[in-house]
Amino acid sequence: MGPWSRDDGDVVPEGVALSSEQAAQAEQIQALHDAHVHALWRFALTLTGGDRGRAEDVVQETLLRAWRSSAQLGTSHGATRAWLYTVARRLVIDDWRTARSRHEVLRPQAPDTASVQDETERVLQTWVLGDALRRLSPPHRQVLVECFYGGCTTAEAARRLGIPEGTVKSRTHYALRALRLVLEEMGVHE
Repeated sequence: MGPWSRDDGDVVPEGVALSSEQAAQAEQIQALHDAHVHALWRFALTLTGGDRGRAEDVVQETLLRAWRSSAQLGTSHGATRAWLYTVARRLVIDDWRTARSRHEVLRPQAPDTASVQDETERVLQTWVLGDALRRLSPPHRQVLVECFYGGCTTAEAARRLGIPEGTVKSRTHYALRALRLVLEEMGVHE
């Protein structure tokens, strides 16, 4: 049956004096409650996925809105129940949308995926490359460090290392081949 079983009598507590208009409205709400509360409870329970607490809140809010809008409710039993179901459904949808929006973070632009990289991969690659460079001969390592890490041109690297440009080009070629072999030996493949 749900929490809506009535054994407490009328909606209006004893000793409260009502005008004839208020008494008529109270009777109308009492009749609305009695006629629809059980069906509304089952409907709300279904809408909330069996969450009894949320279903009770939906039923209470729906009946409160019916009381506030009693002039809009028709005299037809079917039309009134349809109105109540519509209000209950909209309450659940609004609650779902509000809960969802609390978890969403709105940003003016989509985040740049390149800036959200995993640093672990970069650190691991740096470590592996450093280990591979240490396995090269000192002349090959010096050329690669000057050209690729130092950002030097062939002419600048030749000046810094005190060797001819042609030697820098030749050593760079053979150093890259040696580096590729060392990386393959380490299990790194392209």
